[in-house]
Amino acid sequence: MNIEKLRELGANTDEGLERCMGMEDFYLEMIELGLKDERFEALGKSLEEGDLDGAFEHAHAIKGVAGNLALTPLYETVSEITENLRTKVQMDYKIPYKKLLEQRESFLQ
Repeated sequence: MNIEKLRELGANTDEGLERCMGMEDFYLEMIELGLKDERFEALGKSLEEGDLDGAFEHAHAIKGVAGNLALTPLYETVSEITENLRTKVQMDYKIPYKKLLEQRESFLQ
């Protein structure tokens, strides 16, 4: 993973680096940690079980991480999930959740 690859994937690396005081190695380390967060899997489990409150908590936490790291595509997808869960919208969350995992995987590669 490097800054150029992150930019190609749609991350706002200037913003992310600014939040990490310009320390590129630190920023990349935080991204790796954030993308490997167990809450991605916990979100899927909560969604599968129909636990919208638990799913909201996981999605909201992921949204914060994605926002702080300026991972824009991930942030936009998880924001949509979060807002639907906040209002307890009954819908098929499989499609946006799958998209979230695919975006996560793109950043991890």
